[in-house]
Amino acid sequence: MDVIVIGGGIGGLTLALMLHRRGIPVRVYESAPEIKPIGVGVSILPHASKELCELGLEAELARVAVTARESCFFNRFGQFIYKEPLGTYAGYPWPQFQIHRGDLQQVIHQAFVREAGSDRVITGHRCVGVEQTEDKAVAIFSRGGGAETVRVEGAAVIGCDGIHSVVRKALHPSDGGPIYSGVNMWRGVTRWKPYLSGASYMRAGWLTLGKMVIYPIRNNVDGEGNQLINWVAEIETPDHDRQDWNKQGNIDDFIGAFADWHFDFLDVPAMIRAADSILEYPMVDKDPLDRWSFGRITLLGDAAHPMYPRGSNGAGQAILDARALADALADHRDSVVPALKAYEDKRLAATAAVVRTNRTTPPDAILREVYLRSGDKPFARIEDIIDPADLAAISNSYKKVAGYDKQSLAAKG
Repeated sequence: MDVIVIGGGIGGLTLALMLHRRGIPVRVYESAPEIKPIGVGVSILPHASKELCELGLEAELARVAVTARESCFFNRFGQFIYKEPLGTYAGYPWPQFQIHRGDLQQVIHQAFVREAGSDRVITGHRCVGVEQTEDKAVAIFSRGGGAETVRVEGAAVIGCDGIHSVVRKALHPSDGGPIYSGVNMWRGVTRWKPYLSGASYMRAGWLTLGKMVIYPIRNNVDGEGNQLINWVAEIETPDHDRQDWNKQGNIDDFIGAFADWHFDFLDVPAMIRAADSILEYPMVDKDPLDRWSFGRITLLGDAAHPMYPRGSNGAGQAILDARALADALADHRDSVVPALKAYEDKRLAATAAVVRTNRTTPPDAILREVYLRSGDKPFARIEDIIDPADLAAISNSYKKVAGYDKQSLAAKG
């Protein structure tokens, strides 16, 4: 019987492609009526890029993405704090890609459909429940947005259905809603001229008064050399909407925090005002679970371990989940239950560490340290505020927790 993947996002489609490559039959069920490019930007760090490159997707990703050169940090006055090279520019065998989430999803989706067939992706099916017996797992779907339901049987059911996962709720009925971090976010994409290296991942300011994450995700979008720039404005606030993750944002609610961010290399408020559209949603996560796998049913990606979008690591961890689960099912072809347990044993503690670290000391903690030590004032030299070696240590510590330091990747081969 097929492995049933619930959710046609990045994690679900990557898993499907990996399973197909291993000769394991798989079907993907997606609630949307079609899989089409939506969303904003995402960074694919070397540990996840490695997996996608090994799937033969490097050339296609390089065509639609921006290959990142450097990560840069500035204070809210536009003063340089710290930078380091990224991906192949840092000596990794694999690039770091900055890409529109929809472009990434389409690259993986198209590869899976080419190899497995379009009938292996079933859209318009919203999961409303899961069941299992000793010899099969069952997913129950509402089809076409109506009251009609259909039951689909498989060897296993994998919940890749995001932070509001129906599968997670079925496995953990007492699981609560997302936990608000105290930080609200506004996101957008803007057609803008290249800044800095033209391939720079930039963080500036700090959450107390306003922080920005800015990076390009498409090159030459208009034939005149302009890029599509992804940006995220983050501000500490008690105000948030826990329910509407795709709420249209109001620029007047946050632009004041960045009104004077006219840097030599980027006019931040002008870039924000030129955005195609603005979305508002809170920075949320959930406490790590004590288990994901129950018999023939398990979780993957945001359904398993939703985390703050700090450290550019959410999609990457879903891709690592997919590799671990595909390997486990290939190693236990006739024993699904042990396979799902082996997957959980490999990934549960690792992802829990990332969830907790994203709450406390992700890479943007560099900005927090400078904000606190400088008293939020301009400085003459960053060395007068903090030793650059201390800033490098924050970055390197996160790489180890997230699993993309060079030593960890080299050990995995």
